[in-house]
Formats: sequence, C-alpha cells, structure tokens
Amino acid sequence: MAETLTLPATTSRAEIYEALHPQLEALLASESDLIANLANVAAALKEAFGFFWVGFYLTKEGQLVLGPFQGPLACTRIPFHKGVCGACYTRQKTILVPDVELFPGHIACSSASRSEVVVPVFHRNGSVAMVLDVDSDKPDDFGPADVAGLEKLMALLERKL
Repeated sequence: MAETLTLPATTSRAEIYEALHPQLEALLASESDLIANLANVAAALKEAFGFFWVGFYLTKEGQLVLGPFQGPLACTRIPFHKGVCGACYTRQKTILVPDVELFPGHIACSSASRSEVVVPVFHRNGSVAMVLDVDSDKPDDFGPADVAGLEKLMALLERKL
C-alpha cells in the first residue's frame, strides 16, 4: 500500500507533483485494473491538492462518460463537442480555463466550479482514451505547474493503456 504524501505547507505545487509522481508510478505498476488505477489517481490528486473536483471522463459510445472521481456529483455524459472536456477531447490537448464562465459552451455541472484544467490521456494508437478533469472553486487557480505536473502524471496512465 502506498504511503500518504506529507509535505510542509510551504511546498509549491510543482514540488507536490514531483513528490506524487513516484508514489503514483509505484501504485500503478502494481495494479492492472484501469478503474482501480483511475480511482486511486483521482483520490491522490484530491488529497494532495484539495481540488474541488477531480475525475475522469472515458471515451465510450461516441461521447465522454463519467469514470472514477472525487468530489460532488458530476455530469454523467458529455458530448465530444461540448464544454471544456469536449474541447480537450476534440483538440487533443490540455485546456486551462482561468474563468469557466468565460469559456464558450462551458457545462456547469456544479455552479461552485470557477476554474478548470482538462488533460487528455491517449491510447497507444494516438486516440484519446479519456480526459482528466480538475476543477477548482477558486478563479484562476491553475497554472503552468499544474499543466506540466498533470500531463506528466497522465503519461503514467498512458503506459497502462
């Protein structure tokens, strides 16, 4: 079982991602079940950072379907062309949104969500397998350290696909 990540309160987000990486790498290496791995990654991110909502939307049935998550109830299905998650899927790149109310077509699964970062996770064949969706209840809460850290962590998941 993985150890709980304990760092000083003054630790930067970049440092937290760096500390979390080997723990998740070890955890994922010892488990083959995708859902179990996604559940643990979502929980680890929620615990390490205290984000408002962390979860996965999996590519299924021509849309994004809710997978393991941590936080309040969420939208169950998102069309590929809707919201930040759909834009991430369609553009096949990470999308950082400082103010969700200014994002055209934003889907408000929770009115408390103020900023968001969504990262694609790719199959070996290059198609998008799922997206990681991270929401904050604070505006402009994500930056380059989050994008780099989350993309590096999602690369660990891509090895399992």
